[in-house]
Amino acid sequence: MKQKHVRVNNNYNFSYCRLLGKGHNGEVYKLPSGEAIKVSYNDYAFVGECNILERVNGNRYFPEVYQVGKDYIIRECADGEVLSKYIRKNGMSEELACRIIDLLKEFYKLKFKKIDIRCRDIIVQPDGQLKVIDPKKCYSRERDFPRHLSKGLYKLGVLDFFIEVLKGYDEKLYKMWSGKINRYIESKKKVM
Repeated sequence: MKQKHVRVNNNYNFSYCRLLGKGHNGEVYKLPSGEAIKVSYNDYAFVGECNILERVNGNRYFPEVYQVGKDYIIRECADGEVLSKYIRKNGMSEELACRIIDLLKEFYKLKFKKIDIRCRDIIVQPDGQLKVIDPKKCYSRERDFPRHLSKGLYKLGVLDFFIEVLKGYDEKLYKMWSGKINRYIESKKKVM
């Protein structure tokens, strides 16, 4: 990717960095030292994301936080591929489905109110482990099943396989989620 010179609030010069991604709330660059820096242009979303990352710091599913500034966060770089791109290239294996389920089970352990994540916010690392990037409203938004994840898996054509793996891997979660997932997907089929 193209190198870009970054200044954060005109106070910090992070030299030449490689753009990793850009979204509604900011841009993420890879620093020459290997860490990632997210530069924010939405204070509300930034503060929420920083609070989540600081609260879960040290958890294997989230990038480690090294430094937080007024409008930036320096964290571990989650190398790998976005889940949707990974599935398009490699398909959905039972092992990957189980890793996603384990990730969602970790959300319960972390006392998240939102048991959901978008495919684009999960990175499949070269060793197959998962990392969450760009967590949003995990402690404030109530969602008791993986709605956005299900929609993404449906669009990729692997949702039925995922639900089958879920049924065999964790029957309790299958019973909690399957009806909600099916109702949600049925309601969205008209607009998808």
